[in-house]
Amino acid sequence: MNKAAVTVIGLGEMGRALADALITAGHPTTVWNRSAAKADDLVARGAVRASTVEEAVVASPLSLVCLLDYDIADAILRPAAGALRGRTLVNLTNGTPDQAREAAAWATSRGAAYLDGGIMAIPSMIATPQAFVLYSGEKAHFEAHEETLEALGAAKYLGADAGIAALYDLALLSAMNVMFDGFFHSVAMATSHEEGSAVGFTELLVPWLTGMAQVMPAFAADLDSDAEPVLAQGLDVVLASVRNMAQASRDAGVRADYFEASAATLEKLLAEGVTAYTAPAAVRRLRRVS
Repeated sequence: MNKAAVTVIGLGEMGRALADALITAGHPTTVWNRSAAKADDLVARGAVRASTVEEAVVASPLSLVCLLDYDIADAILRPAAGALRGRTLVNLTNGTPDQAREAAAWATSRGAAYLDGGIMAIPSMIATPQAFVLYSGEKAHFEAHEETLEALGAAKYLGADAGIAALYDLALLSAMNVMFDGFFHSVAMATSHEEGSAVGFTELLVPWLTGMAQVMPAFAADLDSDAEPVLAQGLDVVLASVRNMAQASRDAGVRADYFEASAATLEKLLAEGVTAYTAPAAVRRLRRVS
């Protein structure tokens, strides 16, 4: 069965991985990059190298854009604006929700169908069961190309607002970044003595974090419910633990900024008469604008 033609604009590590997945899946693939040599290996595998962005867009009904940021994407796509009419543009460039909405408005005004996306994978994960890609924009545009998009990873549609994919993308990345910061902090503590081993410690950390991650759906249920939270812990108990983590960090010669700030917040809450530590209360505090 003939596969739909696809264009990939931007051949950094991720862009090349996207193009490679499409070629492997049998899609006629056109590629473009400012540094044309980055397409050499893809051309050797059967891709067509476009000499201009306009030529690349005209080559396929669907164009995937994967660039450093939205400013670069805008600068590259504007000269090809006339070629977008009647075609679908899927912007997989990392950016903010407002940038995604602005890009959607611009593309739509040029007669293009637009989807914004967030790639939840590193390049080596593309086209594997571990990869998934978030999409937002008009559902009809997503459904028209869903089969093609599945070649990159599980395609997850979030809604008509073009900014939702970017919002979820950055929210998911924020969880990852905080997790890795926590990992680095914990390893700095655990390896502060002579017998400390990052590898040995991590063998304990991974199953611990994996087990604790199983609590998140219960937290989420509390967050979505108007009832009293099911999961609650004494605020005084949490504060005692945070103070101990701060002191142990300082004793190990590791910065304790996060725990010191957390302790200060919890102390203030206790002084205000708050006694329970719950997920809904924690999220409400994060949403406060000072």
